[in-house]
Amino acid sequence: MLSRTAANLFWMARHLERAESTARLLTMGQRMAVLPGSAYRDEWRSVLRVTGCEPFHTKGGPVTEEDVVRILLLDPENPASIHSCLVRARANGRSVRTKLTQEMWEALNLSWRRFDGYGLSEACQELPALIDWVKTRASVFRGAAETGMLRHEGHDFMRIGGAIERAQMTLRLLDVKYYVLLPETDVVGGGRDHYQWTSVLHALSGIRAYHHVYGGVYSPAHISDFLMVNRAFPRSVAYCVDQMRWHLERLALEHGVLATCHKTVDEVFELLLDGQDGAIFQRGLHETVQQCLKLTNRMANEIAESYYF
Repeated sequence: MLSRTAANLFWMARHLERAESTARLLTMGQRMAVLPGSAYRDEWRSVLRVTGCEPFHTKGGPVTEEDVVRILLLDPENPASIHSCLVRARANGRSVRTKLTQEMWEALNLSWRRFDGYGLSEACQELPALIDWVKTRASVFRGAAETGMLRHEGHDFMRIGGAIERAQMTLRLLDVKYYVLLPETDVVGGGRDHYQWTSVLHALSGIRAYHHVYGGVYSPAHISDFLMVNRAFPRSVAYCVDQMRWHLERLALEHGVLATCHKTVDEVFELLLDGQDGAIFQRGLHETVQQCLKLTNRMANEIAESYYF
């Protein structure tokens, strides 16, 4: 496979996954913003921090829902906005059109112009419907890929890109909730706001799965374990790392070479394996999350170097 083809498939999946993850973050922001005292806590700012888009808020003062919709949904100049991600995913897909099924291409091609002409007030009024639309389009694309795409190395690159993006969004969600939003007087490892923690599960569609594993007991340690090391939940970091390892092993067999990225993904796996049964929360969730983010970023760069992106 040509390196530019692999790169386009890799980044197409990352952009589409980022668009869906950002839509999920907007849902979380809406949930947290209706809680008592949300204006004082400036909850919408946390949504910008997760995506690294806080610098786009330049007017000062608290971050409002309108600010976040403008920056994360509509802004074509922000590379992390849903609008930009869908446009870039479509551009990547167009470059590798012959590698996609008709249904995959239609899912991309019907998405990229959706927000053209949307005004800010209109987008705010229709925000729940727009969020559901983004999540649905991403699901349609994944379903089309799952049922129709050949399981060649192009599929491997696509799945690796999506898994990296999904793992990093889960990590950033945990980090912002646990570290950035803590009141200065709170002690790390102490009591946490029940609704803020469960809002993270809602953002990742993990409420029912979490309840199946832990029953009705909601605690920060259990939630962090569930989202970090549970290997059965599709949006957990461990599940995503399992996906990366499996597809990287397929690429190694295809090319007959073990690259540095294969060692790095094993390093992430071992880090998570050592953090089961509450160990991650006890030794420092923020530190572990930052280490995982650093390793996954390094691995993405190593994949690009190893396969000549």
